[in-house]
Amino acid sequence: MSTDQRHRDVGAYALGVLDPADSFRFEEHLADCATCAVRLSEFAGVESALAAYAHPGGGIGVTLPEPPTAGLLDRLLDGVAAGRRRRGRRRLRLVAAAAALIIAGPVAALGLQARAGDDDGGGTVLRYAATDPASGVSASVALQERGWGSGVGLELARVEGPLTCELIAVGKGGEKQTVTTWAVPPGGYGMPGVEGHEEPLRTRGGSALRGNEIDRFEVRTLDGRRLVTIKA
Repeated sequence: MSTDQRHRDVGAYALGVLDPADSFRFEEHLADCATCAVRLSEFAGVESALAAYAHPGGGIGVTLPEPPTAGLLDRLLDGVAAGRRRRGRRRLRLVAAAAALIIAGPVAALGLQARAGDDDGGGTVLRYAATDPASGVSASVALQERGWGSGVGLELARVEGPLTCELIAVGKGGEKQTVTTWAVPPGGYGMPGVEGHEEPLRTRGGSALRGNEIDRFEVRTLDGRRLVTIKA
């Protein structure tokens, strides 16, 4: 099955409706796909919410945006129940692993961990992540203090191009420093289903601000449009 199909399987996997063979293949794909890890973490609460409907009165006080088509809710609930019985704790471990992949990706991919004998590094790596509800852009930031300030790694997904962007560190006093800049091609980065553009952007830079001096990071276009804010 194609990589694009694997990207589309994340919702079915989160709800437990994939058969065992497809679940196994998706888990192999998930181990190397930060985009699917981001999407799986966003589905983490869906299974529990749907499971609540399986009990009498479980849907009281919850308003659906539109009435489901006939039989749709029953099929979803049956799938959730089957998935819960089949996987149990295994799925919880995989969701936790996916969440770890989201925030660890910038560290592993960008090499922010200090090398042995590096006097400028060796500090704790701080990790932050956010998804903007308006733009849909997802970002993960890894920060490690150095003698000159902070090394910063960025992983960015679901951003459409063409754009020219920058990562800005905003200090607690309001000061702003540009960490790095980059160009987004027309197909974008971390775009599920867009051939050749499924992988997220991974880049790095630095700031003179230290970790405890930073309030947040902002991904902006060079014309000032904010795509996502990552609280530090």
